[in-house]
Order: sequence, then C-alpha cells, then structure tokens
Amino acid sequence: MTTDQQWDIVTSVGLTALGVAAARALETHRDDRLIADPYAAPLVKAADAQVPMPTSPEEVAQLPEDSIWGQAQMEDYMGVRSRYFDEFFTAAGEAGIRQAVVLASGLDARPHRLDWASGTTVFEIDQPKVLEFKQTVLDGLDATPKCEHRPVGIDLRDDWSSALLAAGFDVEKPTAWLAEGLLPYLPPEAEQQLLMTIDKLSASGSRLAVEDFKNVSALFDDERMAEAGKEWGLDMRELLHSDDRPEAPGVLRGFGWNTEVEGAEEKAARYGRDLSGTFVQMADTSRFVEAHKG
Repeated sequence: MTTDQQWDIVTSVGLTALGVAAARALETHRDDRLIADPYAAPLVKAADAQVPMPTSPEEVAQLPEDSIWGQAQMEDYMGVRSRYFDEFFTAAGEAGIRQAVVLASGLDARPHRLDWASGTTVFEIDQPKVLEFKQTVLDGLDATPKCEHRPVGIDLRDDWSSALLAAGFDVEKPTAWLAEGLLPYLPPEAEQQLLMTIDKLSASGSRLAVEDFKNVSALFDDERMAEAGKEWGLDMRELLHSDDRPEAPGVLRGFGWNTEVEGAEEKAARYGRDLSGTFVQMADTSRFVEAHKG
C-alpha cells in the first residue's frame, strides 16, 4: 500500500469508514449478531491506523476505561443498519432486479459477502484509492465476489454518472441503489444533485435505500461524538453538513418515487436491539428510507 493510499484510509473520512468496519467486525463476534462480515477485521488490520480500531471484544477490553469503544456500542447501530440494507438487496433480487449500485461503498465488501441473485451486476462507487486498498486486501484473502463486480473509482463530486455508464451500467434495467452513511457528508445542493442523478438513471421498477438524518446538527451535540473525535484526532463538525435541506423522502416523492420511512429505533426493535446506549443519539436522528420508482 502506498503512502497516498494510507492517507486516504487512515485520516479524515477514511477514519470514519474504518470505524464502521471495526463496528461490523465487533458485531460479527456477537452470539446474537445481525450480520457476519468476515472481511471487516482484515480490512481494518491492513489499514494499520494509529488510533484505536478494535475488531474483537478482547481488543476492546484492552483499551483504557474512558475509550469511546467501551461506551458507545457502535456495533448495535451498525449491525442494525447493515442488516437492513443487506435485506434491501436480497429483496430487490427476489423481485427480479439484477443491477445494483453502492454509492460511497467504503470498506464494506457486499459484492463478496452477500449471496446475490444469479446474473446480478454490482457497481461500487468510491474514491479510487479506497477501492484499490479494499481490492488489494480482498485479493490477499482470495475472496471471490458472488456477483459480476464492477468497481468505479471516482469522487462523487465529479461526473460519476458518466463513469458509471462507461463501466457498463444499463439505464434500461431497473436498479437497486444504496446510499448508506453518505448524505450527512454532502452539502444540501450536492445531496439534491445526487438524488436527481439517481432518478435520471433509474428505469421503472428501480429501488433506492437511503440512511437519512432528520437533524444532522443533533450529532454535533452528542458528547460521545466529540469524545470519539478527540480519540481519532478528528473534528466531525468539519466533515458533516448540518445546513437546512429538503427532506430526502419529500425530494424523492417529488420525482415520482413511492417512499417508506422507518426510524432506526423502530427498525432495531424488529431485530431485537435497543439503541438507547449507542454512539450518538441515533434513535432520535436516524431513519431508513426505501423508495420505489414506477
């Protein structure tokens, strides 16, 4: 891995992707796990971050008592979130959709860890060096994708739709889209452009799943968010955008999509989880949006 690749993985937004991967690894160790991600821990270890990124309960126990990892129960929320979006793709496959796009895919290896319907093509969009790092680690594990896997290395602030089309995306086929852990990092105008582009590229029958936040500014007020930032050497307020913006469900309905919205706390209860002790006040701010076109 080059120095540039390390810079992308172990600083700024890259650190948040590592934190999410570490939480998925911790979730995988639970007896009541909601997901099993065998690739999360190797990806975290390969990044060699110089901040705490435990991937097992034993590693959490070795951290100082005041470490955020001992308090935040990040795996609770990430387990719920990952399980829901995994089920979204499974349901899309059962409905006959054979084309999927994961926006800002980060370090989740869904093309490799999910059982995709036969004939499915999955496009992963993220920064080129993020995808290169992930692929290098997966190659070292002899991991094989369970679909036709097409990485698209491009910044979502650039002309990602042209890059997606060049990679073989078919606008005539219904698509299952995922925007997980993405919208709070976008300014309002970029979020609107993203949703508009998805709509333009989506054939009738397409589906979209989004992690949305009713009140991003509330994340800034959570003391554990601030403590995590100190532990990781990050100021999350510099990464997240709390500007007022139209709600994503309303924007999608304006484009003609049918939407269903469920709060994270409600979704967690369906899985037998309680989010009251989780990292940041997810029960109050987070919700999952599923939209269908046509």
